[in-house]
Amino acid sequence: MPRVTDRDADTRGDAEDAPTVILDTNALMMPVELNVRVFDELDRVVGDADLVVPGPVLAELEKLAAAGNGTEATAAAVGRDLADRCRVVGTEASYADDAVVELAADAADPNDDDAGNAGYAVTNDRPLRDRLLERGVRVLGLRGRTTLQITEP
Repeated sequence: MPRVTDRDADTRGDAEDAPTVILDTNALMMPVELNVRVFDELDRVVGDADLVVPGPVLAELEKLAAAGNGTEATAAAVGRDLADRCRVVGTEASYADDAVVELAADAADPNDDDAGNAGYAVTNDRPLRDRLLERGVRVLGLRGRTTLQITEP
């Protein structure tokens, strides 16, 4: 069973030791759909981090935003704008969930010299969360209504 932990912001590392945090589509839509201040929560739980959005996630946000009116389209448009706070990274995967798994697993690989201070993925998608945990990736998801928590593999 996965272990859930919170890390206080006072335990932040140096900038060069900052962990990589991969954001999924629904993570960037949380501010509108769930009233979650996702970047404030990431700062509280993880501290300084290298925030990354896979290219396919950005494409999915653009597609959802262009799909019409309604809360989902608004949330996707806001998420697309919030992605400007992150580094967009291309992947070989064309499907957003596969891209998140690919990048997060690379960031979490302790045998990879380029992995830095391990990694996290932010998602509330249960099947994606399970895939990430199986690959050894720590997952940030909602606890309660507006708070993020870490689930350890």
